[in-house]
Amino acid sequence: MNYLSRHCRSISPYTAGEQPRDKSYVKLNTNECPYPPSPAVEKTLREYETGDLRLYPDPDCTELRAVIAEKYGLAPQNVFVGNGSDEVLALCFPTFFDEGDEVAFADVTYTFYKVWAHAFGVKARVIPVDKELKLDPEDYLALPDSVRGVIICNPNAPTGMPMPRADIVRIAEQNSERVVIVDEAYCDFSQESMIGMLNELPNLVVVKTLSKAYALAGARCGFALASPEIVDGLNTIKNSFNSYTVNALTQKLAAAALKDSAYYAAVIDKISKEREVVSDALRALGFTVLPSRTNFVFASHKTVPASEIYFALKEEGVLVRHFKKARIDNFVRITIGTREDTKALLDKVAKVVKNRS
Repeated sequence: MNYLSRHCRSISPYTAGEQPRDKSYVKLNTNECPYPPSPAVEKTLREYETGDLRLYPDPDCTELRAVIAEKYGLAPQNVFVGNGSDEVLALCFPTFFDEGDEVAFADVTYTFYKVWAHAFGVKARVIPVDKELKLDPEDYLALPDSVRGVIICNPNAPTGMPMPRADIVRIAEQNSERVVIVDEAYCDFSQESMIGMLNELPNLVVVKTLSKAYALAGARCGFALASPEIVDGLNTIKNSFNSYTVNALTQKLAAAALKDSAYYAAVIDKISKEREVVSDALRALGFTVLPSRTNFVFASHKTVPASEIYFALKEEGVLVRHFKKARIDNFVRITIGTREDTKALLDKVAKVVKNRS
């Protein structure tokens, strides 16, 4: 007898990047930060009173929300905190969409959007990117009434390319009766954040994470910035299944990280410079590399198939990401690591290309 619901059996879940434990790899497949968190995070971890773990965490993340609000010039009422930006984005679906509603997003973007739509009974209106794999803002300006929301990953994943802020403003203005969710997981590496427009665009929701630039992927913390009304809605849904989604230690570590702007500015600068080193070197080896504004690059070789590059690099001890998906199945996504990681990557890539020639 099958005890699972038909709905559960119909879902194809998101496939996370490999987290191998069997051997040591140069791990460039899940866009983790190659540098440790801020020393302030380490200090907070050392000084944390472990006896406090017997108590439930603050369900409202009061201290952390105050820190986030101050950093971005908002009020705590504009801040919603979750167990990673994935949870925040997932909660957006039952918060904004009823079963049968449509939500629009690109065909080449974060693949979890489609999974959440299916999981929550929301119809996906998938809009193709252009021939250069860019989002065309014109495609989002005249959507049918059945569409109740738009999701834009900016900079986009897995391509790494940003949409100009002015284009997203235009999309939000033209869709004033719909929620516009901007997933800014990688925006710390770009200059196109929409946070400054929140007071002018009441339909805007900006989602951020501490898993990339802030080197806290293992702590799981993300947040949304939006109007108090929208934040209240997100809290209603969250508190309908779990009031304690963000643990007490993570709340402390996240607050410490967000206060140390100087440290993370230096980290972002190092990663951004290394990204250009990697991009230039890959182009010299015969790759087409899309213009990234993230902590990864998306690259396709002129003669060597991406699947072959992926498996050959894995055999050589370097993990990158390959998506078996139409339009991008001949690209590999490569996380930017340290200079040592870059050397290992480029040595192995050069070997793969040479052996194939």
